[in-house]
Amino acid sequence: MPLAELRQRFGGDVSVSDASLVALRADPRRGAREIAERLDRRRERGEAERRRVEVLWREERMLRPAGSCRTAGVDEVGMGPLAGPVVAAAVILPEGAHFDGLRDSKRLTPAARARLAAEVRSVARSVSIGVTSRVEIDRINIYQAGLLAMRRAVLGLRPGADGLLVDARRIPDLKLPQRAVIGGDDRVASISAASIVAKVYRDTLMCELDSIHPGYGFAHNRGYGTAEHLEALQRLGPSSAHRRSFAPVTRLLRRRAPGGV
Repeated sequence: MPLAELRQRFGGDVSVSDASLVALRADPRRGAREIAERLDRRRERGEAERRRVEVLWREERMLRPAGSCRTAGVDEVGMGPLAGPVVAAAVILPEGAHFDGLRDSKRLTPAARARLAAEVRSVARSVSIGVTSRVEIDRINIYQAGLLAMRRAVLGLRPGADGLLVDARRIPDLKLPQRAVIGGDDRVASISAASIVAKVYRDTLMCELDSIHPGYGFAHNRGYGTAEHLEALQRLGPSSAHRRSFAPVTRLLRRRAPGGV
């Protein structure tokens, strides 16, 4: 087969049989052997990814509360931004579900997050979102707002969970066994899934806020205090989406208040 046809046949993510790899390795043409080397590297990466996701599941099984059959992973996003809500997700995955690239949402590209969020939603036994508004954040403080969003996510699960694995925290006022897992969004399968679902949901909300409050760059800075965002905040003043209890917004409001300095 001509090299051009080989490259076209074995390009992309198509599966390759062992027999085809053996033939390519034995082909006297350098170009064919290079294709075989590339396919070998792709297989090695795929195997490494499979082993990594197996570790996520092994950690999940080890950490599950005793007797839990429907363990939900729980995580929140949006604690640091100057604007927008906090969003949490709770996810119950079927045993051993495999998702290529499953990891902490912060380590993924937007395209990978969107793909994984859709895959998680399509196979999960239950997915729920909890949101704490900007007004609630300012009233109860950001730490409590994160806990409230996670509690809402857990209570919204249908079917409900009988145990929880939570990224780095324990959620109060829930009569469920739970375990806080430090770094859980990169160690435990269901927490990683929850971090991705929550991140994609919140990013969508921030795009909506961008259309309501243009000029701050919410669609790409997600409400974080980037240089562009801070400059717009100085120029335009706070919008109704900005957290009044966060220092840059608080200082600006004080300066703009009558008699402010």
